[in-house]
Order: sequence, then structure tokens, then C-alpha cells
Amino acid sequence: MNNNAIQVFKALSDRSRLGIINALLDGEPKYVELLSEQLHLAPSTISFHLKKLEDAGLVRRRKQQYYADYQLNAELLERSLRSMVEVEDWDRHVQEERVRLYRRKVLDTFLQDGRLLSIPVQRKKRRIILEHLAAEFESGRTYSEQEVNAILQVYHSDTATLRRELIMERLLERKPNEYWKPA
Repeated sequence: MNNNAIQVFKALSDRSRLGIINALLDGEPKYVELLSEQLHLAPSTISFHLKKLEDAGLVRRRKQQYYADYQLNAELLERSLRSMVEVEDWDRHVQEERVRLYRRKVLDTFLQDGRLLSIPVQRKKRRIILEHLAAEFESGRTYSEQEVNAILQVYHSDTATLRRELIMERLLERKPNEYWKPA
């Protein structure tokens, strides 16, 4: 979420500011005193809230001789909620880095000298371990049960559980005595 979106949501979180926006929805520019009369709020209160709305980009101020009038920024107001809350590339990069560090921590916790110390109970951690094991299999190649067991035996003695878990997570598929990694 970008900083502008945060400002917009903060600006929209006040009843008086929503009242001002509603008063400006007709598209006609309005000055502080007119808004004050329409909304039954002090001009100083209207000015305070207009500044917040202007800072968020929701209204535009235009100087007219001795006073200023305000108008809605229709372009910003018509943006979809989705476009405002989508994560920017930088935020996405930060999230991807967190995931990478978490995966590394899980692998470091459960693997020692290339051996699986135990099969994680927590599904999320187990999935990470199983994805790591699945990387040992080539896509497009068919393996016998003995070949699968030989690969898994390097990591842990309970090859039957690992095989079953790999299939349940759809990281391996099988027919009788034939296993393969889905493409």
C-alpha cells in the first residue's frame, strides 16, 4: 500500500470530511463559508478538514481573488479500492524476502548435514520440507518405488511417510510402482 493510499484512507475516516466530500459531489466548486453553512460546522473546522482532504489529494483548492474554492479530485475519487491497496513492487520484494528467510529458517531447523531430523507436524513447515525434497526429482522422468525410496532414504528413514506426503501435497504423482514429478 502506498503512502498516498494511507493518507486517503485516513482522510476518509472522519465523519466531517465525508460530509464535505458529499457536499462537493455535485462537481461545483465551493468556498469555506458555503460549506460551513451547508454542514453546520464552524468555518475553522471546515478549513481544518479541507486541508486534510487536500493533503490526501481528494480535493483541489483554487484561489479566486480574495477567497479560495474547493472542488473534488474526481480522478482520485473514482480509483478502485483495489488499485489503492495493491502492494507496490518494493513491498512485494520485502514480502518475498520474508518468505525466503522463513523458508531458510525452516530448512536450517529441520535439516542437519543434509538429513531430515524429523518430519514437521505443522503443515506450513512440512510443505517447505516436502518442496525441498521434491526438488530432487526431475520433471518428465518416471521413477520406480525403489528409486523414490533411495532418493528419500538420503534424507530420512521413513520413506513411506515422505512418499505419501509428497503425493498428498501433489508434489509427486503415482500409478502402481510409478512415480513422477508433475510439470
